[in-house]
Amino acid sequence: MDLASYADLAIQLVNTGTPEDDRLHDLDALRDLLTIGPHLSGRVGRQDLDAMRELREDLRGIFESVAAGDEADAVERLNSLLIQHPIHPQISGHDGQRWHLHITESGSVPDRYAAGAAMGLAVFISADGLERLAVCEAESCRKVFFDTSSNRSRRHCSDHCAGRTDAAAQPGRSRTDGRGQ
Repeated sequence: MDLASYADLAIQLVNTGTPEDDRLHDLDALRDLLTIGPHLSGRVGRQDLDAMRELREDLRGIFESVAAGDEADAVERLNSLLIQHPIHPQISGHDGQRWHLHITESGSVPDRYAAGAAMGLAVFISADGLERLAVCEAESCRKVFFDTSSNRSRRHCSDHCAGRTDAAAQPGRSRTDGRGQ
C-alpha cells in the first residue's frame, strides 16, 4: 500500500463533521466509518468515539490553517499528530501483491486511525505540497479535499458545490448586466 493513500483517512474523518451536520454522532456511525479499512477493525467504545471526534478537529485544523495561508501552523499541527501517534511500518505481502509497506495494526482504533491519517498526510504533503490541501469554498459546506487539478485551482469539494456556488453568483451578475454596468 502506498503510504500516501492513508491520507484519505483524514479526508474521510474530517468530512464526517461540518458545522451543520455531525455524522459521527454515535458508536454505530463510528463503526460505519471504520469499514473503510480492514486494518481499522476492532472493538470501540465511547472513549474511542470521543477520541475520533478530537482527532477530527485536529485534522480539520490542518486544512483550515492551509486555507488561511498559515502553512507553518499546518505543519506544526501535523508534526504534533505524528509525535502523538507514531507509526510502526512493516513490510507486507498479501492478495498476490508485491511486498509493500503497511502501518502495523497495533494500539487502539483511534491511535491506528490517527497514525495512518497523519502519516498519509505527511507523505502526501511531502510529495504534492501543502497547497493541495483545501477546504470547500461553497457557502455552508466546509468539507475538505485534495486539489488534484493540474493547475491547482480547484475550489470546491464536488461538482455539486461548484454548481451551487455558480448558481448563487449568477443572479447578481444578471442584474448587473441588465443595468448596463
